[in-house]
Amino acid sequence: MSKTNLVGRRGVILTAMLLIFGGMVAWYFQNGDDPNSLKKVDAAEQKKNLELTAWVVDWQWQEATADFNSMTDGLSSVQAFAAYFDESDKLLFTDQFRQALPVIHDISKQGSFVKVDLTIVNDRINKDGTEVQKDPGIVSRLLATDESREKHIKEIMDAVISNNFHGVEIDYEKIDRKDWYNVIVFYRELYYKLHAAGKTLRVVLEPRTPIEEISLPEGPTYVMMAYNLYGTKTGPGPKADHAFIEKLANRLKKVPGKNMIALALGGFDWSESGKVTSVTEKQAIQLAQSGLEPPKRDEASGSLSFQYVDKDGVTHTVWYADEVTLSQWIGVARKSGYDKIALWRLGDLGQGVLDYVNE
Repeated sequence: MSKTNLVGRRGVILTAMLLIFGGMVAWYFQNGDDPNSLKKVDAAEQKKNLELTAWVVDWQWQEATADFNSMTDGLSSVQAFAAYFDESDKLLFTDQFRQALPVIHDISKQGSFVKVDLTIVNDRINKDGTEVQKDPGIVSRLLATDESREKHIKEIMDAVISNNFHGVEIDYEKIDRKDWYNVIVFYRELYYKLHAAGKTLRVVLEPRTPIEEISLPEGPTYVMMAYNLYGTKTGPGPKADHAFIEKLANRLKKVPGKNMIALALGGFDWSESGKVTSVTEKQAIQLAQSGLEPPKRDEASGSLSFQYVDKDGVTHTVWYADEVTLSQWIGVARKSGYDKIALWRLGDLGQGVLDYVNE
């Protein structure tokens, strides 16, 4: 290399260094007085290539659609929950659902277009108003024969097309072990029918699903419920912790396809009397104002907890998730290889979660 070329190269290097330095100075004067600037960069980096979806439930549709309206830029789809079943095993849509659906569709068209799916759950609503949640008998009967399965698929297809849904989500839980063969055939046949019509299929999996023992078909997107580690049948604790999410994410790798992890917002309120109730994030924040101490952050889960005493002198323990919790949970899921996250559910979310999702 000649001396002339060496001098020229040094000049190029010096010029590049000056440009980099100048950019750093410009960045400092633009952001150096903002203590949150690095946090914003970190948040944006964490959510790069992240896909978020969320459920809108019929029993709290007004609050849920208000949240949806505040985060349309952050969601790729919403799942309208739900279609149930009547006493004759036919799909049943509540009056609240019929009120909510036009609103959901209208909001979905604002800003970034958000796809709307129909969620079908095996809950039975009787004529007298009583309900049976997660009835495995419905699944057994509907999928027992080729004829019953075909009839069920036709009813689903009619509901999807007539209501202009982008796709379907099947949330059949507490499935009897003897029914898994028929369920797998159902998933496969429904997927092909939907795919031929340009529609999609999601399938919700409970943590108890024996995914190591069954062969779920390729095609659908599978959603693992990574929540209710603590809930209505346990003592106080977080809906999920980091170890729980990681364990379920690793199990899900046995299932074909690019699948999703479902995380639950809100929390639960445990009374010393034994009663356990679900609380939204806003409800938890309101209860915390009368707490015995400020909420504390749990290191293993990122969740918040506190205690309060009600008007009857009974002590309650509340655990709930906020935007910090959600950020940590998503971080664990992404570290385990999942960039698609489903959020259970919209309705009375805190402003921090709304902002986090919509960024």
